[in-house]
Amino acid sequence: MAHSWTKHQAPVNRLRASLPKIGIRPAIDGRYGGVRESLEDQVMGMARATAEFLTKNVRHACGQAVECVIADTCIGGVSEAARCAEKFARAGVGVSLTVTPCWCYGAETMDMDPLIPKAVWGFNGTERPGAVYLAAVLSGHAQKGLPAFGIYGHDVQDMGDTSIPADVQEKLIRFAQAGIAVATMRGASYLAIGGTSMGIAGSIVNNPFFEQSLGMRVESIDMTEVYRRIRDQIYDRQEFEIALEWVKANAKEGQDPNSPDRQLSPQQKDEAWEFSVKMALIARDLMNGNPRLAEMGYPEESEGHNALAAGFQGQRQWTDTFPNGDFLEAILCSSFDWNGIRQPYIMATENDSLNGATMLLGHLLTGTAQMFSDVRTFWSADAVKRVTGYSLVVPAAEGVLHLINSGASALDWTGQQCEDGKPVLKRFQDITPEEAAACVENTRWCPANLGYFRGGGYSSEFLTRGGMPVTMARLNLVSGLGATLQIAEGYTVDLPEEVGRKLMDRTDPTWPTTWFAPRLTGAGAFTDVYTVMNNWGANHGAISFGHIGADLITLASMLRIPVDMHNVEEEKVFRPAVWSRFGTSDIAGADFRACANFGPLYR
Repeated sequence: MAHSWTKHQAPVNRLRASLPKIGIRPAIDGRYGGVRESLEDQVMGMARATAEFLTKNVRHACGQAVECVIADTCIGGVSEAARCAEKFARAGVGVSLTVTPCWCYGAETMDMDPLIPKAVWGFNGTERPGAVYLAAVLSGHAQKGLPAFGIYGHDVQDMGDTSIPADVQEKLIRFAQAGIAVATMRGASYLAIGGTSMGIAGSIVNNPFFEQSLGMRVESIDMTEVYRRIRDQIYDRQEFEIALEWVKANAKEGQDPNSPDRQLSPQQKDEAWEFSVKMALIARDLMNGNPRLAEMGYPEESEGHNALAAGFQGQRQWTDTFPNGDFLEAILCSSFDWNGIRQPYIMATENDSLNGATMLLGHLLTGTAQMFSDVRTFWSADAVKRVTGYSLVVPAAEGVLHLINSGASALDWTGQQCEDGKPVLKRFQDITPEEAAACVENTRWCPANLGYFRGGGYSSEFLTRGGMPVTMARLNLVSGLGATLQIAEGYTVDLPEEVGRKLMDRTDPTWPTTWFAPRLTGAGAFTDVYTVMNNWGANHGAISFGHIGADLITLASMLRIPVDMHNVEEEKVFRPAVWSRFGTSDIAGADFRACANFGPLYR
């Protein structure tokens, strides 16, 4: 049964800038006198068909369809290229795609903007040499240091065939979705609420990384700003009452892990709930502002920080005194709250900005809620057998990773959303009211472990359903090397209840648990599950629904961030064409060399 709060919110752009568009550049042979005239309709038709396809199949993370802008004329030379560039600049184009079925003048027609992700689709036909132009212009891009993706269909098409082959469709979508992610990040902010948490390197926020690799600014505020807003009631008080009533009606309390003599009183627990709800409202307002605050006489606070992602330090300076940030992190990262079903926010636990940035990449590619987890424990099959007597089965026959964290595990990760009878995570517009309610129903809110969180608060507790394809990823920073990305595709796993309980009770059973089995290849970092764990670069991982490793690889190459480990099939790897010039037998090494050669996108 659906509840009154499970209505869908309309897709809305939370950022101050307009959503980026995809620019379609129809390139043509510029020779008048019979050649150009014979191609005009075909070239412009190809551009229109591409724009229609992308508009139908690519969405912004906020849920709105991506808009395409087509050049006013075909581009046969530098003059028309300049007019196209001017139109794109006025229209807010952030991604460039050149399409053509024929020969064109490469250096005269190419896109020269160094900051916009770009690709060229050369039609595979025999009547006109679209493939020749594709090779020529990609060579020009390489020579000028402007990496571009090459798209070329596997099979020859007839000249009058206006369809887009399946292999071309896949590359168009992969390029466009990644390009939109790059363009969306540019100029937005990462908001650090607090500073370094317990010496965690990822929460030592690295401004040059965000600025040079992602095109984002870093906004930093002290956690005392949260307390000031609570003290002075700088939040929508009417919404607070609605949110608190929602919590009372829907947030089911779980077990209290503290000994009876240390447990907080019912009144103290109620006060912690009120404080936690206010924290959630304030953290959201800090990210994206709230016009209600201006009506209340707080115009500066109403603006927010134009944050696409944020992190809350919490431990220990905050949590030794005040309720923890687990509720604010979990509810913001979810696809729903007291206002209904809406786009998730990205809020990193412990202000781990690198995990927050990785969550952001996954969200921009999929539009779905992300999970922040400790990569806590590798359980081998032998260890599970010794502790529980149970023999693990496929896909976890060789062991599982225990993903668990007290903070930003979105409630979507209960796995209560379904498609064809299987658990999934959906974009918020596709979540049914019944599914949203089931996610909340299958979550318990346990009083905080006072050994960890002296100020109290509540931690979410649930068990992720098995059988979901997922991707775990992590950005890392290495002195002298810069940023790298690691990717592990795999599946969530169901364990028998009594087995899972024995394993969970050895850590903190009041936190959400996900059992993860990475897909093994038998080589390198994916030789076995232990090796995956042993090669993971930090204590945290960002988890996305679906096997999106290939999309992350494409996105990383646009940002010139090399991928140091992944288990994606080689045939799915799609990077700028010039990457091949850095080696074709060792594509992982070529990726590192290419990224080092071109440097961060916004350096």
